[in-house]
Amino acid sequence: MRGTLICLSTLLVLGYLLYSSENSKSQTSPNAVQPVMVTNVKSFGATGDGKTDDSAALQRAVDSKIGQIRFPKGVYRITKTINVDLDQLGPTSLSSDGTATIIMAGAGPAFRFIGTHEGTASPDTVKENVWLNQRSPMVDGLEIVGDHPEACGVEATGTMQITLTRLTIRRTLHAIHFVKRNRNVIVSNCHLYENRGAGVFYDHVSIHQSNIVGCHISYNASGGVVVRKGDIRNIQIGTCDIEGNMGDKDSEPTANVLIDSEKAMVGEIAIVGCTIQHDHFAPGSANIRINENAHIRPHSSEHRDGNITIADNVLSDVQTNIEITSARGVTVTGNTMWKGYTHNIRIHDCNNILISNNVLDRNPRYHYKDGATAQVGMLFTDCDGITVSGNLINGTGDQTPAVEIRDSRRMNLTNCTILDYSTVGLLLKNVSDSRVSDCLIRTDLPDSQNAQAIQIVGGKDNQIVDNLFKE
Repeated sequence: MRGTLICLSTLLVLGYLLYSSENSKSQTSPNAVQPVMVTNVKSFGATGDGKTDDSAALQRAVDSKIGQIRFPKGVYRITKTINVDLDQLGPTSLSSDGTATIIMAGAGPAFRFIGTHEGTASPDTVKENVWLNQRSPMVDGLEIVGDHPEACGVEATGTMQITLTRLTIRRTLHAIHFVKRNRNVIVSNCHLYENRGAGVFYDHVSIHQSNIVGCHISYNASGGVVVRKGDIRNIQIGTCDIEGNMGDKDSEPTANVLIDSEKAMVGEIAIVGCTIQHDHFAPGSANIRINENAHIRPHSSEHRDGNITIADNVLSDVQTNIEITSARGVTVTGNTMWKGYTHNIRIHDCNNILISNNVLDRNPRYHYKDGATAQVGMLFTDCDGITVSGNLINGTGDQTPAVEIRDSRRMNLTNCTILDYSTVGLLLKNVSDSRVSDCLIRTDLPDSQNAQAIQIVGGKDNQIVDNLFKE
């Protein structure tokens, strides 16, 4: 047996030596493919010492057309925007492994990607030069830190399929800034933190098909994800943590997700599976604020855009958790929310809305300091064609009803559980052509003897049937 093992060992050694010899020959053969050396920004004169102005060196690296621009570990201080003119340079990416920091010590974005795409997301509208030279620009694995009042992180205009991943952007004005026109955008696994403006800013831009996934977007003073007017379609915000994007108590009202589309066309939005929270001390703060206010479309007398889904999120600690104005075709379902100090849900001037299977609770874990003052109820005003079904509303404050519907028609409230309200469970004021059925409306709070399950003021042609109240 021992002799057999020695023979096997000898054979293995001989085999390895033979393989090594052949492999060595193949590497030294004149026809062998030589390994490609990846050129990084230091090859173009960048120091990465945090003191030298590396602007010119980084621009040389980009302008060299090598395409793959890599940043070794270091701190690269720049005072001018690095422009990436895609049509002139060809496909370009900027990348690091998380060890490189860009200090933007000048006004404007650290990196500006410039494309010429004027089509839609449809393949037959994309010109050949866009596919050849401009498709899929990427920024990955960099930290960008602002060191100027007007410094920004990454700006994109005219791009097709830009992808921004694994970035940390902080102390800038706007972390990611989309302007003019872009298509097919992906922002994923980024940390957009403590910026003076917005985390992701859609600035009067025409942009369709944009995904924001798996990001931390926190403590940006002018909002987390912000849409200001423009032609916006197909925004998907998913599995993100978005918090504290409110500024301070003296800031203008904003939101963790703010969609402001007055006199613009914004719709087809999904906000799914996120935790969104803080801070109720900011006046007018909201976790999700959507102001459609759209103009009349040429082919219809309707003046409302929308088609929005808000699903399976956890929302808390603001003045209003969800606020929607002048929208149509909205679904709010499967969300858990608490500490909406003014309201948990506020819907105004909307139609064709479904509010279902949400939990509006108090969460005893956070019931301290001023938590008892949170009102946490629902308010609907000037609405038409709303279904409110399967929701649980528990523990509203002592100033407002748990559910309040005013100046509305064709409202259908069914299968809701409304518990432990202090004053009124359900208030209908000037409501017509509506139905309330199969709800449990009951309070067992101390000193709630004078509380009312349902209060009706004005209105007509309503049906209230098959509900269970506390006698």
